[in-house]
Amino acid sequence: MKKPDAEPVVARNRKAAHDYHLGESWEAGIVLQGPEVKALRAGRASLVGGFAQVEDRELWLHGVHIPQYSQARWFNGGSRRKRKLLLHRAQIDKIERKINEGSLTIVPLTLYFKDGRAKVEIALARGKKTWDKRHALAEREATREVERAVNRRLKGRSD
Repeated sequence: MKKPDAEPVVARNRKAAHDYHLGESWEAGIVLQGPEVKALRAGRASLVGGFAQVEDRELWLHGVHIPQYSQARWFNGGSRRKRKLLLHRAQIDKIERKINEGSLTIVPLTLYFKDGRAKVEIALARGKKTWDKRHALAEREATREVERAVNRRLKGRSD
């Protein structure tokens, strides 16, 4: 029996696109301990409120909630502890330069498994102001309304 090509996404940060202007993104490995991997495979994690920081030329993920695995016998560490992200040195240096240039932050977008290893997609992001969020919502609603009108027109209805 053939294994599926891609395992499903464990967690997705849907609020990130609403709260931030997203820029360049990277796929990073994440250092986990045994019970955390089991909890992720059970599909339990939350990226809301998570962010990454460069500390001593290493990238660390903060505020990501991976709950304790109830059947673990040993080391069920903190559910919101900081976790090391694995990227190439050149990528970390590039991220650090971009963060120091402007008011950017690093946010996690998705957490998933790839070839049996836990991966997290991170992106450089700039925070949106309240009016930006309202403008984006209004734009999205206008686009939906246009699509509805076109669909009605194509179906032959005239309301």
